[in-house]
Amino acid sequence: MTTTRIVTGHDEFGHSQVISCGPLPGSEEFTHSRGFSAALVWQTPAVPALVDQPIDPALQMSSVVPAPGGTSALLVTFPPDALAGGADFDPVAATEELCERLPGLGERFEAEHPGFHRTDTIDYGVVLEGEITLELDDGRTSRLKQGDLVVQMGTRHAWRNTGNIPARLLFVLVGAKRPEPLA
Repeated sequence: MTTTRIVTGHDEFGHSQVISCGPLPGSEEFTHSRGFSAALVWQTPAVPALVDQPIDPALQMSSVVPAPGGTSALLVTFPPDALAGGADFDPVAATEELCERLPGLGERFEAEHPGFHRTDTIDYGVVLEGEITLELDDGRTSRLKQGDLVVQMGTRHAWRNTGNIPARLLFVLVGAKRPEPLA
């Protein structure tokens, strides 16, 4: 499915206009993770500015994980677990591709526990299509279906698609600071 991203701004007279309109860059399927896709929709710094001619943040992004106060919107498609692996699956190549396409996030995935990761963010997730299972520590799970919402508070988690169709989610990550441990 092709997703169109429209970005608005202002012309020289202050009138609203479409600055860009086209396919969401980076939304194509990953090469080494069959059926998986993840694209940065937009990103803002801790103090975003309203500018007349916004520039695609992906062109200057160093990490999809936002700094405290910043935001990142990601559109992610999770294939059914049964399709994601396969005899020709190369976990090293898949990890390298994940780190390349989602810098700052790919490096947070745990090699010894596939799929598990944790970020210093508050995440708002919306299930747009399909169903997905959120797995937390100790095997705790929650099943989400189309229209369901999840708010994650920097928790260690993994996503599992045990169904037969892809699950498509929109995530908005808000950069946060983790509290200092009590002495």
